[in-house]
Amino acid sequence: MKTKLKAQRRKFHIETWRIAAAFLMIYDIMAVNLSYFVALFFRFDGVFSQIPEKYMEPYTYFIPIYTVICLCVFYFTRMYHSVWRYAGFTELARTAVGSAIASILHIILITLLFQRMPISYYLWGACLQFISLVAARFSYRYLRIEVEKRRNSKKADRVMIVGAGTAGQMLLRSVIKTDKFSDKVFCLIDDDSNKWGRYIDNVPIVGGRENILQSVEKYRIEKIYIAIPSAPKSDIRDIINVCSETNCVLKLLPDFYQYVNENISISSMKDVSPEDLLGREPIETDMKEVYDLIKGKTILVTGGGGSIGSELCRQIAAHEPKLLLIFDIYENNAYEIQQELKSEFPELCFETLIGSVRDSRRLNQVFSRYKPDIVYHAAAHKHVPLMEISPCEAIKNNVIGTYKTAYAAMMNNCERFVLISTDKAVNPTNIMGASKRLCEMVIQFFDKKVKEGTYEEIHKLFTHFEENNSFNPDELHDKVRTEYVAVRFGNVLGSNGSVIPLFKQQIKNGGPVRVTHPDIIRYFMTIPEAVSLVLLAGAYANGGEIFVLDMGSPVNIDTLARNLIRLSGFTPDVDIRIEYTGLRPGEKLYEEKLMQEEGLKRTPNKLIHIGNPVPFDTEVFQEDLSALMLAAYENTDRIADMVEKMVPTYKKNQTKI
Repeated sequence: MKTKLKAQRRKFHIETWRIAAAFLMIYDIMAVNLSYFVALFFRFDGVFSQIPEKYMEPYTYFIPIYTVICLCVFYFTRMYHSVWRYAGFTELARTAVGSAIASILHIILITLLFQRMPISYYLWGACLQFISLVAARFSYRYLRIEVEKRRNSKKADRVMIVGAGTAGQMLLRSVIKTDKFSDKVFCLIDDDSNKWGRYIDNVPIVGGRENILQSVEKYRIEKIYIAIPSAPKSDIRDIINVCSETNCVLKLLPDFYQYVNENISISSMKDVSPEDLLGREPIETDMKEVYDLIKGKTILVTGGGGSIGSELCRQIAAHEPKLLLIFDIYENNAYEIQQELKSEFPELCFETLIGSVRDSRRLNQVFSRYKPDIVYHAAAHKHVPLMEISPCEAIKNNVIGTYKTAYAAMMNNCERFVLISTDKAVNPTNIMGASKRLCEMVIQFFDKKVKEGTYEEIHKLFTHFEENNSFNPDELHDKVRTEYVAVRFGNVLGSNGSVIPLFKQQIKNGGPVRVTHPDIIRYFMTIPEAVSLVLLAGAYANGGEIFVLDMGSPVNIDTLARNLIRLSGFTPDVDIRIEYTGLRPGEKLYEEKLMQEEGLKRTPNKLIHIGNPVPFDTEVFQEDLSALMLAAYENTDRIADMVEKMVPTYKKNQTKI
């Protein structure tokens, strides 16, 4: 049955093609006859009676012969075999060749067999013939396009393009030429006032960014395409903020298209991402120093399955380490980064190890077996509200975990120890931030004692909470002295528990989107950017420094939430409600990158600074830290009071406004 239907369809298509070819031949007969007659007619001022008999008679006798010649030439140049609904350059070339051959034969044969005709007759006849042949063939496609346009014009989305430069023009022409007709551009926006009031492909340039809202309403715009890939990120952010006030779908041309001179089309556009809302220029770093530091070394990353730890593993893997050690207590995260590295870096030598930084015996086992040269310590508890409820766990994991890992690094001849810290360590109002400040102080304590060679004091403190009878200070004097540094930065986009994934989930659930305070601000950086700067800061280390990353300008979280709602196609407080819940216990209205007492020193990279260490009495710190560790293991309720004594800038149970 199917075979019979196919045969019937094939027969129908063949008969349809034959009928179409027959009609086209009839048209060509009329076209070639009329073309040369019209050329002769206008040669003599458009008066038929003034055409001399010596020219009219040759034309009359030769034209039937020429008609047969044309049909043969057109057939052999395959002018009757094309599918003219898809006519393009190939069909145009065939028509030009067929018409040219026929015209040349016309000139030769009529001159030899009959009479030399006027030159204008030859020229205009050939031109009119070509035009009439092309018009018939391409008018079919043109009429189909126009009919389709009219049919779909009501369905097409009304588009505004922001940017009337090269990229915007190419995008506009791509929209015009597309056969899908899903979009129709009604206006262009450009900040260059010299372009205002002008047209590109019959589309007006109506003004600058200040005219976006007005033009959206005037032209009933449904989509806005931002096509200015070379513009600064801050300008893109400002334009997105304006566009997000509308209910339009927003699309953005990625910035790498500023280097592309062709192939810009609708498919090149991407959805606006949270990174675009920050308005920060992408951080580009010269990683040669990192490559020199890491290549051929054994690198240990604690918390290697977390957001920062896993990105550290990715970037370290790209710098040819001798061995990469991924150390994490959470096996699911460790497994995920393990599988990713196996796929992306098949030649990489690495081990995935499960363990806790609170387990000194497991740490010593790992360090003594693999002898890491560099440690990136990213393992930590970081959720502020959870740590407020369980402060002893913050001390155990963050402070004691850092101490034990730093101790293992010292005991096993590690060259460098890099602590991943946070801007919440500056003037902390929560136990998590205070614990990270204590981690920084632990690093400074270790660095000072190692440089002085007073290892016994470090060991003495260690034995307060962990027995270790194998310590021999004389052995350490002959070993490489570990350099201890900390790197401090703010929030990272997309990290586990960060605000943007939380907002997205709340929007997906239909709201409300919960913001703690309308004026709360935070610093943001992408995970790859933060990690590349962490690695670079580690390369600058001499020991004891607290490196501070330049996070750019702070972002208002309420504005960020509203823009995310708009980008999701909803209206804030109409479709998705924003609910202010109040600052959580220990939460700041804003984060600081440095304590007031700290100054800034420059590094070879303008995005990395060194804070002058705040001095503290190491002897007192040693005694207080010993007591804090014991109290944490006893799960005492006095832990916050003890931390407040050790970190003068920490004020417990206060929300900083």
